[in-house]
Amino acid sequence: MAKRALITGANRGIGLEIARQLGQKGWHILMGARNAERGAAAAATLKKQGITVEPVKLDVSDPESARDGFQEVLRLTDHLDVLINNAAVLYQEDQSLLSQQPGFIQDVIQTNALGGLLVVQVFRPLLLPGSQVLFMSSGGGSMSDPVGGWSPAYCVSKTLMNSICRHLAFEMRSMGVSVHAVCPGWVRTEMGGAGAPQSVEQGADTMVWLADQGPQGKTGLLWRDRKVVPW
Repeated sequence: MAKRALITGANRGIGLEIARQLGQKGWHILMGARNAERGAAAAATLKKQGITVEPVKLDVSDPESARDGFQEVLRLTDHLDVLINNAAVLYQEDQSLLSQQPGFIQDVIQTNALGGLLVVQVFRPLLLPGSQVLFMSSGGGSMSDPVGGWSPAYCVSKTLMNSICRHLAFEMRSMGVSVHAVCPGWVRTEMGGAGAPQSVEQGADTMVWLADQGPQGKTGLLWRDRKVVPW
């Protein structure tokens, strides 16, 4: 039986590339997207490449959408080998914590951090011993690297997401489910911009490797370039 992965925010950018690479390895891909039409179009593109993929309407910031998405996935599979929390937002107006309205910051955190937690809570029944939960992190969320200078609300949301990842790793260890975060680097996508040094293929590499053949028996770690790095 083909392994099954649910990837949120998979209709474009790194999420789409992760779906493509895992699909080429024979995985059955469940492609989460908050916009049903864009999700269906992206899935159709992968199907033309011989990839087994199903689009799933899933807005990670909306509990009702998450529950509906769970029911849709449940009709397609009885388990998930990997749940990849990739969906995120980054806005051009994200320039300063001091001057930004609280509602704006809350919106970013709701999608980028709490959204991933919501998805894990809702899809938990499909996670069996040996399953993995993977979060797409960012160098901007690091508490060990220098911070500041770009998209502070986004960076704060990723710091919170990192903390959520570590706590989930502790709680889900007894379930036999490993939880990790991956920093993809600065990648040339719609979000990262044309000036980013890494290709989308490079940005997806560590996440795909970790999902498909990552080391067993480890959990609660942050990965970059297939290596563990400080949080």
